[in-house]
Amino acid sequence: MTITIALTKGRIEKSTVDLLTQVGFDMSFMQDKGRHLIFESPDQAFRFLLVKAPDVATYVRHGVADLGIVGKDLLIEYATGVLEVLDLNFGLCKFAVASVPSYNPQDHKRKRIATKYPQVARQHFHKKGEDVEIIAIQGSVEIAPVLGLADAIVDIVETGSTLVANGLVEFEDICRISARLIANQAAIKNKPEVIAFIKKIESIVGRKEQAFDETFSRKTR
Repeated sequence: MTITIALTKGRIEKSTVDLLTQVGFDMSFMQDKGRHLIFESPDQAFRFLLVKAPDVATYVRHGVADLGIVGKDLLIEYATGVLEVLDLNFGLCKFAVASVPSYNPQDHKRKRIATKYPQVARQHFHKKGEDVEIIAIQGSVEIAPVLGLADAIVDIVETGSTLVANGLVEFEDICRISARLIANQAAIKNKPEVIAFIKKIESIVGRKEQAFDETFSRKTR
């Protein structure tokens, strides 16, 4: 049976191909993609769907894909209804609070926070006992504190160079982000080849998420 995997174009796609090559799979069929969005390996062992990052979990949740590879940021921000099984340890970055140098994270005034991740921002400040106004922005958030729209931003930070280029300083780390392997719960229960595939990936990344441990244990009792 074919294993269908949803992922996004770009770095996650490239890192996934590299990872599967390390495992021992022939991934040469992914080299000349053109404008195609569906790719099947010559031996029909795999089918890859290239979709938008926020849609990866949707395809997995509805069973169109057995597995997906997506950033932890989207799993935190959106209720996905999928099983998070492995931390793949690539696509590393973090959520952070940043602002202009004059920002004071310790003051007690009600802050305005600009972000593309309102749930992440709200949860972070709620844990600190702070009441904040969340300003949702879809584009570049870095200019929001500079122009006075917000006191600070919550955003993904990789190298920090974009913050520096826009005159911002990082004030707080929120959490680490990396690419995660997610699974459709029915596929875990009904397709032994999916579990076998996950075990091969685990042999490379060396980590196993608790959710998969528990599900796998129930299945094999």
